[in-house]
Amino acid sequence: MNFIVELAYYIAAVLFIIGLKQMASPTTAQRGIQWAGAGMVLATVVTFVHPSINTNYILIILAIAIGGGLAWKSAKTVAMTDMPQMIALYNGMGGGAAAAIAAVELMKHHGLSTGVQTLAVVGALIGAIAFAGSGIAFAKLQGIKAFRASIRFPNQQLINGVVFAVAVLLGLVIIFSGNDYSLFILALFFVAALAFGVLMTLPIGGADMPVVISLYNAFTGLAVGFEGYVLDNPAMMIAGMVVGSAGTLLTQLMAKAMNRPISNVLFSQFGTSSGEEKPIAGSMKAIEAQDSAIMLAFAEKVIVIPGYGMAVAQAQHKVWELCKLLQQRGVMVKFAIHPVAGRMPGHMNVLLAEAGVPYDLIYDLDEINEEFKTADVAVVIGANDVVNPVALTDPASPIYGMPILNAQDAKNVIVIKRGQGAGFSGVENHLFYADNCRMLYGDGQAAANDLIHHIKEL
Repeated sequence: MNFIVELAYYIAAVLFIIGLKQMASPTTAQRGIQWAGAGMVLATVVTFVHPSINTNYILIILAIAIGGGLAWKSAKTVAMTDMPQMIALYNGMGGGAAAAIAAVELMKHHGLSTGVQTLAVVGALIGAIAFAGSGIAFAKLQGIKAFRASIRFPNQQLINGVVFAVAVLLGLVIIFSGNDYSLFILALFFVAALAFGVLMTLPIGGADMPVVISLYNAFTGLAVGFEGYVLDNPAMMIAGMVVGSAGTLLTQLMAKAMNRPISNVLFSQFGTSSGEEKPIAGSMKAIEAQDSAIMLAFAEKVIVIPGYGMAVAQAQHKVWELCKLLQQRGVMVKFAIHPVAGRMPGHMNVLLAEAGVPYDLIYDLDEINEEFKTADVAVVIGANDVVNPVALTDPASPIYGMPILNAQDAKNVIVIKRGQGAGFSGVENHLFYADNCRMLYGDGQAAANDLIHHIKEL
């Protein structure tokens, strides 16, 4: 029976790897999720015949029923705009589960060698940080008033360092005391780890959540991998290592897209300015839908830049309908995607794929940026910080140094926006005040619908 269980776990791990590989491309992502899901089902089912389970079947079935029911309900009903916070929440649950496994094993006070106990403690530390940090990330993304803004206080870095040092010290006490540590010490260790996860995430602004989500995804994977060694479970080991390495790579890519070292993520230096920002020259200039339609209809090349506002308005289908109408008139249309547009990595790609936009029309920042100089119109719908030119020109700006989509280089810019508010980072967008920029105020879906109507009348 042990051979069957181990073989099934290895097959499940292979399915996880195949699934992750398939998820690397939008054309095969759905199939990848199915492969990974099949692996998870196999790993779960074979666990019922694991020799260590004994009489715990009722608890397993109850946990699967509760967790599966809640996940099914939330996944079926969650709005696309709320997907990032759901991902953050599920990341946190993975880290919390790994920390809980470590807690159970460490509470037994026997049977663990020093090496395995070390892995249990490290996994518990990382998992608890990911769990608490993801909870705060969820609160920020959900827009909960008490957490949305960056929360800073005097000597914050020093306090964070002390809390982390206390957690590490307590972890070392647990490791080197063998089986003689008290449950009180163990409880303090988890409290310190959870507190550090909260404190590390509080100062980070909401605009930087894509990097934070991918970072905690890496943490969760590493924690699961470590606890796989503790339980001698190859499926957990391999799945954890794959998720951890993929999350680490994604974090590096996101940090590169923000032009910030990962150390800034870890030490919460995001969104801090270095002085007084430059004043904004000019004023926002409104444009009517009819005039925008004329500008688009008689253009030769149009680049569309989607952002979170498009997701909120659920305007992706109307935007694609508008683009198809322009293509019928001979207009070249392309989509420009910033790596951190939206609230999580790949957010805009998912929305456009859902609307049926062909993948060969979607370009990343590095591929499209030089083409703005030859674009007649750049249409910004719901994007803000990722097209803010102060990131290139103002060292005092909190977003200075972040690569942006060079919409300001287009001959004309049309910004579809509900109002005149700043972006998620809280920084005013100087593009909106530029001479070649016009503001088409209104809901994204309604504005796209008006443009479609007026273009059809031409």
